[in-house]
Amino acid sequence: FIMAAARNMMRAVRVFEFGGPEVLKLQTDVPIPVPKENQVLIKVHACGVNPVETYIRSGTYARKPALPYTPGSDVAGVVESIGQHVTAFKKGDRVFTTATLSGGYADYAVAAANTVFPLSDKLDFKQGAAIAIPYFTAYRALFQKGHAKAGESVLIHGASGGVGIAACQMARAKGLKVLGTAGTAEGMNTVLRNGAHQAFNHREANYVEKIKEYTGTKGVDIIIEMLSNVNLATDLHLLAYGGRVMVVGCRGSIEINPRDTMSKESSIIGVSLFLGTQEEKNECAAAVLDGIEAGWLKPGIGSEYPLENVAKAHEDIIHSSGARGKMVLLP
Repeated sequence: FIMAAARNMMRAVRVFEFGGPEVLKLQTDVPIPVPKENQVLIKVHACGVNPVETYIRSGTYARKPALPYTPGSDVAGVVESIGQHVTAFKKGDRVFTTATLSGGYADYAVAAANTVFPLSDKLDFKQGAAIAIPYFTAYRALFQKGHAKAGESVLIHGASGGVGIAACQMARAKGLKVLGTAGTAEGMNTVLRNGAHQAFNHREANYVEKIKEYTGTKGVDIIIEMLSNVNLATDLHLLAYGGRVMVVGCRGSIEINPRDTMSKESSIIGVSLFLGTQEEKNECAAAVLDGIEAGWLKPGIGSEYPLENVAKAHEDIIHSSGARGKMVLLP
Protein backbone atom coordinates (compact mmCIF):
# COMPACT_ATOMS: atom_id res chain seq x y z
CA PHE A 1 0.00 0.00 0.00
CA ILE A 2 2.78 2.43 0.93
CA MET A 3 4.56 1.75 -2.38
CA ALA A 4 1.34 2.32 -4.34
CA ALA A 5 0.68 5.56 -2.48
CA ALA A 6 4.24 6.76 -3.03
CA ARG A 7 3.99 6.03 -6.75
CA ASN A 8 1.07 8.44 -7.13
CA MET A 9 2.89 11.28 -5.42
CA MET A 10 5.32 13.82 -6.83
CA ARG A 11 7.34 16.88 -5.87
CA ALA A 12 5.81 20.23 -6.75
CA VAL A 13 6.38 23.83 -5.74
CA ARG A 14 3.27 25.29 -4.06
CA VAL A 15 2.39 28.89 -3.24
CA PHE A 16 -0.08 29.27 -0.34
CA GLU A 17 0.17 33.06 0.00
CA PHE A 18 1.43 35.88 -2.20
CA GLY A 19 4.78 37.37 -1.21
CA GLY A 20 8.55 37.17 -1.68
CA PRO A 21 10.51 34.19 -3.05
CA GLU A 22 10.24 32.51 0.38
CA VAL A 23 6.54 31.72 -0.23
CA LEU A 24 7.61 29.10 -2.82
CA LYS A 25 7.33 25.80 -0.90
CA LEU A 26 8.64 22.52 -2.35
CA GLN A 27 6.32 19.71 -1.29
CA THR A 28 7.03 16.02 -1.80
CA ASP A 29 3.54 14.61 -1.32
CA VAL A 30 1.54 16.29 -4.10
CA PRO A 31 -0.73 13.87 -6.00
CA ILE A 32 0.31 13.33 -9.63
CA PRO A 33 -2.50 14.90 -11.71
CA VAL A 34 -4.63 12.67 -13.93
CA PRO A 35 -5.24 13.91 -17.48
CA LYS A 36 -8.92 14.45 -18.30
CA GLU A 37 -10.28 14.52 -21.84
CA ASN A 38 -8.19 16.53 -24.30
CA GLN A 39 -5.38 16.70 -21.73
CA VAL A 40 -1.84 15.32 -21.62
CA LEU A 41 0.24 14.34 -18.57
CA ILE A 42 3.93 15.18 -19.04
CA LYS A 43 6.95 13.97 -17.06
CA VAL A 44 8.76 17.31 -16.69
CA HIS A 45 12.46 17.28 -17.65
CA ALA A 46 12.86 21.09 -17.58
CA CYS A 47 10.68 24.11 -16.84
CA GLY A 48 11.38 27.69 -17.87
CA VAL A 49 11.49 30.45 -15.24
CA ASN A 50 10.10 33.78 -16.48
CA PRO A 51 10.02 37.21 -14.78
CA VAL A 52 6.21 37.25 -15.03
CA GLU A 53 6.09 34.28 -12.61
CA THR A 54 7.79 36.40 -9.95
CA TYR A 55 5.25 39.21 -10.45
CA ILE A 56 2.32 36.77 -10.14
CA ARG A 57 3.86 35.18 -7.02
CA SER A 58 4.29 38.58 -5.35
CA GLY A 59 0.57 39.32 -5.78
CA THR A 60 1.22 42.65 -7.52
CA TYR A 61 0.28 41.44 -10.98
CA ALA A 62 -3.03 41.92 -12.78
CA ARG A 63 -3.64 38.17 -12.90
CA LYS A 64 -3.96 36.44 -9.54
CA PRO A 65 -4.34 32.67 -9.55
CA ALA A 66 -6.48 31.01 -6.86
CA LEU A 67 -4.32 29.87 -3.93
CA PRO A 68 -2.65 27.48 -3.48
CA TYR A 69 -1.11 27.09 -6.93
CA THR A 70 2.01 25.76 -8.66
CA PRO A 71 3.80 28.28 -10.95
CA GLY A 72 5.25 27.51 -14.35
CA SER A 73 3.90 27.30 -17.89
CA ASP A 74 6.83 26.42 -20.18
CA VAL A 75 7.74 22.78 -19.66
CA ALA A 76 9.56 20.26 -21.81
CA GLY A 77 9.50 16.56 -21.19
CA VAL A 78 7.98 13.25 -22.18
CA VAL A 79 4.31 12.32 -22.45
CA GLU A 80 3.45 10.02 -19.53
CA SER A 81 -0.22 9.46 -20.34
CA ILE A 82 -3.08 11.00 -22.32
CA GLY A 83 -6.74 11.72 -21.63
CA GLN A 84 -9.64 10.72 -23.88
CA HIS A 85 -9.84 12.13 -27.42
CA VAL A 86 -6.13 12.97 -27.56
CA THR A 87 -4.86 11.70 -30.91
CA ALA A 88 -1.84 13.95 -31.60
CA PHE A 89 0.34 12.48 -28.82
CA LYS A 90 1.18 9.14 -27.26
CA LYS A 91 3.16 7.96 -24.23
CA GLY A 92 6.88 8.51 -24.76
CA ASP A 93 6.62 11.50 -27.13
CA ARG A 94 9.07 14.41 -26.55
CA VAL A 95 7.03 17.61 -26.18
CA PHE A 96 7.04 21.22 -25.00
CA THR A 97 4.12 23.33 -23.74
CA THR A 98 3.01 26.95 -23.94
CA ALA A 99 0.83 26.58 -20.83
CA THR A 100 0.00 24.03 -18.16
CA LEU A 101 -3.14 23.47 -16.12
CA SER A 102 -1.45 22.11 -12.99
CA GLY A 103 1.79 24.18 -12.96
CA GLY A 104 5.21 23.42 -14.40
CA TYR A 105 7.46 23.68 -11.30
CA ALA A 106 6.87 19.98 -10.59
CA ASP A 107 7.86 16.43 -11.53
CA TYR A 108 4.71 16.05 -13.64
CA ALA A 109 2.38 18.56 -15.23
CA VAL A 110 -0.94 18.27 -17.00
CA ALA A 111 -1.65 20.48 -20.03
CA ALA A 112 -4.45 20.96 -22.54
CA ALA A 113 -3.51 19.08 -25.72
CA ASN A 114 -3.81 22.27 -27.82
CA THR A 115 -1.00 23.87 -25.76
CA VAL A 116 1.35 20.91 -26.30
CA PHE A 117 3.74 20.69 -29.28
CA PRO A 118 6.20 18.06 -30.51
CA LEU A 119 9.80 18.83 -29.48
CA SER A 120 12.21 18.46 -32.40
CA ASP A 121 15.28 16.25 -31.95
CA LYS A 122 17.31 19.37 -32.83
CA LEU A 123 16.59 20.75 -29.35
CA ASP A 124 17.19 19.30 -25.88
CA PHE A 125 14.69 19.51 -23.01
CA LYS A 126 16.26 22.66 -21.52
CA GLN A 127 15.88 24.41 -24.88
CA GLY A 128 12.33 23.08 -25.14
CA ALA A 129 11.52 24.74 -21.81
CA ALA A 130 12.94 28.05 -23.13
CA ILE A 131 10.59 28.40 -26.11
CA ALA A 132 7.07 29.39 -25.16
CA ILE A 133 7.01 32.69 -23.26
CA PRO A 134 10.26 34.08 -24.77
CA TYR A 135 9.55 33.31 -28.42
CA PHE A 136 5.80 33.95 -28.31
CA THR A 137 6.49 37.29 -26.58
CA ALA A 138 9.15 38.22 -29.13
CA TYR A 139 6.84 37.33 -32.04
CA ARG A 140 3.92 39.25 -30.55
CA ALA A 141 6.09 42.32 -29.82
CA LEU A 142 7.86 42.36 -33.19
CA PHE A 143 5.15 41.34 -35.62
CA GLN A 144 1.64 41.18 -34.14
CA LYS A 145 1.90 44.50 -32.27
CA GLY A 146 5.04 46.11 -33.72
CA HIS A 147 4.31 45.33 -37.40
CA ALA A 148 8.02 44.87 -38.06
CA LYS A 149 9.01 44.56 -41.70
CA ALA A 150 12.14 43.30 -43.44
CA GLY A 151 14.57 46.18 -43.90
CA GLU A 152 13.51 47.99 -40.73
CA SER A 153 15.87 48.33 -37.77
CA VAL A 154 15.18 47.04 -34.26
CA LEU A 155 16.95 47.82 -30.99
CA ILE A 156 16.52 45.09 -28.37
CA HIS A 157 17.16 46.41 -24.87
CA GLY A 158 18.33 43.57 -22.62
CA ALA A 159 19.01 41.30 -25.57
CA SER A 160 20.97 38.61 -23.70
CA GLY A 161 18.01 37.27 -21.67
CA GLY A 162 15.35 34.76 -22.75
CA VAL A 163 13.05 37.16 -24.62
CA GLY A 164 16.04 39.16 -25.90
CA ILE A 165 17.74 36.17 -27.55
CA ALA A 166 14.40 35.10 -29.03
CA ALA A 167 13.85 38.60 -30.46
CA CYS A 168 17.40 38.71 -31.92
CA GLN A 169 17.01 35.38 -33.69
CA MET A 170 13.50 36.11 -34.93
CA ALA A 171 14.23 39.65 -36.16
CA ARG A 172 17.40 38.52 -37.95
CA ALA A 173 15.57 35.61 -39.60
CA LYS A 174 12.87 37.97 -40.85
CA GLY A 175 15.32 40.40 -42.46
CA LEU A 176 15.57 43.22 -39.92
CA LYS A 177 18.71 45.15 -38.98
CA VAL A 178 19.27 44.04 -35.38
CA LEU A 179 20.93 46.04 -32.57
CA GLY A 180 21.10 44.66 -29.03
CA THR A 181 22.21 45.82 -25.60
CA ALA A 182 23.61 43.76 -22.73
CA GLY A 183 25.35 44.53 -19.44
CA THR A 184 28.51 42.41 -19.75
CA ALA A 185 31.09 41.47 -22.39
CA GLU A 186 29.79 37.91 -22.22
CA GLY A 187 26.24 39.17 -22.73
CA MET A 188 27.30 41.23 -25.73
CA ASN A 189 28.94 38.16 -27.28
CA THR A 190 25.74 36.20 -26.69
CA VAL A 191 23.75 38.91 -28.47
CA LEU A 192 26.10 38.91 -31.49
CA ARG A 193 26.11 35.10 -31.67
CA ASN A 194 22.32 35.12 -31.78
CA GLY A 195 21.81 37.37 -34.76
CA ALA A 196 22.48 40.96 -33.75
CA HIS A 197 24.48 43.01 -36.26
CA GLN A 198 25.80 45.23 -33.46
CA ALA A 199 25.90 45.04 -29.64
CA PHE A 200 26.14 47.86 -27.07
CA ASN A 201 26.95 47.74 -23.36
CA HIS A 202 24.13 49.50 -21.48
CA ARG A 203 26.36 49.89 -18.42
CA GLU A 204 28.61 52.33 -20.28
CA ALA A 205 27.73 55.95 -19.50
CA ASN A 206 27.74 56.98 -23.17
CA TYR A 207 26.10 53.92 -24.73
CA VAL A 208 23.07 55.93 -25.95
CA GLU A 209 25.43 58.25 -27.86
CA LYS A 210 27.08 55.19 -29.41
CA ILE A 211 23.69 53.91 -30.60
CA LYS A 212 22.84 57.34 -32.04
CA GLU A 213 26.19 57.43 -33.78
CA TYR A 214 25.60 53.98 -35.24
CA THR A 215 22.06 54.69 -36.49
CA GLY A 216 22.94 58.14 -37.80
CA THR A 217 20.22 60.77 -38.15
CA LYS A 218 17.52 58.22 -38.96
CA GLY A 219 17.16 56.43 -35.62
CA VAL A 220 15.65 52.96 -35.08
CA ASP A 221 12.21 51.84 -36.24
CA ILE A 222 11.38 49.55 -33.34
CA ILE A 223 12.66 49.20 -29.77
CA ILE A 224 11.91 46.04 -27.79
CA GLU A 225 12.01 47.30 -24.21
CA MET A 226 12.47 44.94 -21.25
CA LEU A 227 13.09 47.65 -18.63
CA SER A 228 10.84 50.52 -19.64
CA ASN A 229 10.86 52.14 -16.17
CA VAL A 230 14.56 52.92 -16.76
CA ASN A 231 14.81 53.39 -20.53
CA LEU A 232 11.53 54.74 -21.91
CA ALA A 233 12.37 58.45 -21.92
CA THR A 234 15.70 57.77 -23.66
CA ASP A 235 14.07 55.34 -26.10
CA LEU A 236 11.87 58.12 -27.47
CA HIS A 237 15.02 60.00 -28.53
CA LEU A 238 16.41 56.96 -30.36
CA LEU A 239 13.36 56.35 -32.55
CA ALA A 240 13.06 57.04 -36.26
CA TYR A 241 10.04 58.85 -37.72
CA GLY A 242 7.00 56.62 -37.10
CA GLY A 243 9.05 54.48 -34.73
CA ARG A 244 7.54 52.46 -31.92
CA VAL A 245 8.64 51.32 -28.48
CA MET A 246 7.26 47.92 -27.54
CA VAL A 247 6.89 47.75 -23.76
CA VAL A 248 7.63 44.12 -22.90
CA GLY A 249 8.93 44.57 -19.35
CA CYS A 250 8.54 47.16 -16.61
CA ARG A 251 9.39 47.27 -12.91
CA GLY A 252 8.11 50.64 -11.84
CA SER A 253 7.11 54.09 -13.06
CA ILE A 254 9.00 56.70 -15.07
CA GLU A 255 8.55 60.33 -16.08
CA ILE A 256 8.56 61.05 -19.83
CA ASN A 257 7.86 64.09 -21.98
CA PRO A 258 4.96 63.26 -24.34
CA ARG A 259 6.23 65.96 -26.73
CA ASP A 260 9.00 63.53 -27.66
CA THR A 261 6.37 61.34 -29.35
CA MET A 262 4.95 64.29 -31.31
CA SER A 263 8.14 65.30 -33.07
CA LYS A 264 8.37 61.87 -34.71
CA GLU A 265 4.75 60.68 -34.52
CA SER A 266 6.10 57.73 -32.61
CA SER A 267 4.14 55.19 -30.55
CA ILE A 268 4.50 53.49 -27.18
CA ILE A 269 2.78 50.12 -27.37
CA GLY A 270 2.24 47.74 -24.47
CA VAL A 271 2.69 44.01 -25.06
CA SER A 272 0.90 41.32 -23.06
CA LEU A 273 1.18 37.73 -24.17
CA PHE A 274 -1.87 36.78 -22.08
CA LEU A 275 -4.17 38.99 -24.15
CA GLY A 276 -3.44 37.06 -27.35
CA THR A 277 -6.46 35.51 -29.05
CA GLN A 278 -6.43 31.81 -29.93
CA GLU A 279 -5.85 32.80 -33.56
CA GLU A 280 -2.83 34.93 -32.56
CA LYS A 281 -1.44 32.11 -30.41
CA ASN A 282 -1.77 29.73 -33.37
CA GLU A 283 0.12 32.22 -35.53
CA CYS A 284 2.91 32.45 -32.90
CA ALA A 285 3.08 28.66 -32.70
CA ALA A 286 3.33 28.34 -36.48
CA ALA A 287 6.18 30.89 -36.58
CA VAL A 288 8.00 29.09 -33.76
CA LEU A 289 7.67 25.60 -35.26
CA ASP A 290 8.84 27.02 -38.58
CA GLY A 291 11.89 28.56 -36.85
CA ILE A 292 12.81 25.23 -35.25
CA GLU A 293 12.44 23.49 -38.60
CA ALA A 294 14.49 26.16 -40.42
CA GLY A 295 17.18 25.98 -37.76
CA TRP A 296 17.34 29.62 -36.63
CA LEU A 297 15.36 29.08 -33.43
CA LYS A 298 17.96 28.00 -30.88
CA PRO A 299 17.22 28.99 -27.28
CA GLY A 300 20.29 29.95 -25.25
CA ILE A 301 20.28 28.45 -21.77
CA GLY A 302 21.62 30.44 -18.82
CA SER A 303 21.34 29.49 -15.15
CA GLU A 304 19.99 26.06 -14.18
CA TYR A 305 18.45 25.31 -10.78
CA PRO A 306 17.08 22.15 -9.16
CA LEU A 307 13.50 22.41 -7.83
CA GLU A 308 14.87 22.74 -4.25
CA ASN A 309 16.48 26.06 -5.21
CA VAL A 310 13.38 27.63 -6.74
CA ALA A 311 13.35 30.57 -4.29
CA LYS A 312 16.94 31.41 -5.30
CA ALA A 313 15.94 31.23 -8.97
CA HIS A 314 13.13 33.75 -8.38
CA GLU A 315 15.50 36.05 -6.54
CA ASP A 316 18.23 35.82 -9.20
CA ILE A 317 16.01 36.40 -12.22
CA ILE A 318 15.10 39.83 -10.82
CA HIS A 319 18.34 40.83 -9.08
CA SER A 320 21.26 39.18 -10.84
CA SER A 321 23.37 41.41 -13.03
CA GLY A 322 23.69 40.54 -16.69
CA ALA A 323 21.35 37.93 -18.08
CA ARG A 324 22.92 35.30 -20.30
CA GLY A 325 20.26 33.05 -21.73
CA LYS A 326 17.12 31.50 -20.34
CA MET A 327 16.77 30.41 -16.71
CA VAL A 328 15.46 26.85 -16.24
CA LEU A 329 14.41 24.59 -13.38
CA LEU A 330 15.42 20.94 -13.64
CA PRO A 331 13.17 18.62 -11.58
